[in-house]
Amino acid sequence: MTFDSPLAAYQYAIAQQGFVPDDAQCRAVQALQTCFEALHHGRSPIPGVYLWGPVGRGKTWLMDQFYHSLRVPARRQHFHHFMGWVHQRSFQLSGIHDPLQALARELSQDVRVLCFDELFVSDIGDAIILGRLFQVMFEEGVVMVCTSNQPPDELYAGGFNRERFLPGIEALKQHMHVVAVDGGEDHRLHPGVGLQRYWVNQPQALATLFKQLSEGRVTGSGVVSVGYRSIVAMQSSDTVLWCRYADLCEQPLAAMDFMLLCDRYKAILLGEVPNLSAQKRPGRIARGTEDGVQRVMAGDRELPELSVHDDSVRRFIALVDECYDRKVPLFIEAQVPLASLYTEGYLEFAFRRTLSRLQEMQLQRFGA
Repeated sequence: MTFDSPLAAYQYAIAQQGFVPDDAQCRAVQALQTCFEALHHGRSPIPGVYLWGPVGRGKTWLMDQFYHSLRVPARRQHFHHFMGWVHQRSFQLSGIHDPLQALARELSQDVRVLCFDELFVSDIGDAIILGRLFQVMFEEGVVMVCTSNQPPDELYAGGFNRERFLPGIEALKQHMHVVAVDGGEDHRLHPGVGLQRYWVNQPQALATLFKQLSEGRVTGSGVVSVGYRSIVAMQSSDTVLWCRYADLCEQPLAAMDFMLLCDRYKAILLGEVPNLSAQKRPGRIARGTEDGVQRVMAGDRELPELSVHDDSVRRFIALVDECYDRKVPLFIEAQVPLASLYTEGYLEFAFRRTLSRLQEMQLQRFGA
């Protein structure tokens, strides 16, 4: 059902769908409604909206109601998708003067509003790009609405060369209404009919499940080609992929590869997932120089205190995010219960969202 405003969608959800009024959500809806009215009634300036808060507070649902009610050109993407497009388009525009300005101008010609989910910056390359891109996007008149688990001032906290990202943070705060959606309840954990998609030390469970999901289709094992990558599969069919954790998350894959997997398969089975918790190792000191016209001392920087599993955990988080966003069921067989899967490591904050999403995947309503 489509509504004529985000406020109307929220009021209907309370009146007809059993939503419980939430003060934090009400503040967010009001900010979205103000932005919506400014867009459609020609008001100026038009404030974007930055929704942040803990996992499961309804930020994505609220943003989606805003997006679906828009009557102006708009784009809705997961932040991984947006950055994938930015990197690809920046490469295509290399060689021209100020490619980020050109990219922002091109974006402004295609859309009036950009909505993206799960703004989270951990990569220095992304941070440097976004430090300027956010500024020029606003200069070109793009209205931005986004969700995040962090307020703007905490984005890329402690990151190397963070000063290069600070202009982007200031642009977010200047051009967006920052709203804390911090209700005390994770709505993803509301009771629902359970549907098991996570097993502990039951390798045969995935074999049985694969047969059921394949429904007699032709299956095979061995290497599966996805884009420019080759992935070793335990079994695969036209619609179902079954891999070991080591073959999917411990290989040099990126978020774009998981996007392609979700384009291709209706269900993904992931087996032999180890206990991902491990003690953080002391961060080492990186020293060196930067090459340029002049030799410049880059100084020392302390590398993150990563655990032995954290590289693969980054990929696992990206896989879960993509499956969740695309409503692709992810079935997991692991060595430890879900609540114990990752309790120690550098990515503890980021994994909170992953755990919440995996818990919701254990309900029948996911993907319905």
